[in-house]
Amino acid sequence: MRRFDMRLPALVRLEGAPELHTETQNVSARGVFFYLDQAVSAGTRIEVTLTFPPHITLTEAVRVRFIARVIRVENPLPSARIGVAALIEDYEFLRSSGSADLLSALQKEWKNNS
Repeated sequence: MRRFDMRLPALVRLEGAPELHTETQNVSARGVFFYLDQAVSAGTRIEVTLTFPPHITLTEAVRVRFIARVIRVENPLPSARIGVAALIEDYEFLRSSGSADLLSALQKEWKNNS
């Protein structure tokens, strides 16, 4: 599976914790990698909302929310941020003022690649 180095704004929700703002380091059709300031364990289910900007979508910004499971945690130093690799289990495109045709096309593309 090909990974794309993409720095995208991300909002991460862990059960029982406040929302965490971060940005992705890389994204693939099945997963995502980012850093957090808070510890998380492998196996934890998380909700992540990404915003794909216009220069990627070639139209308006598109937000995607997905449920993922943490499959790897990298904690190199006690004072460093924690790297999180998560496997995407389900997702939905969030409606905005963007074109419904674009959302349909993106959904078809993502389903075909997963």
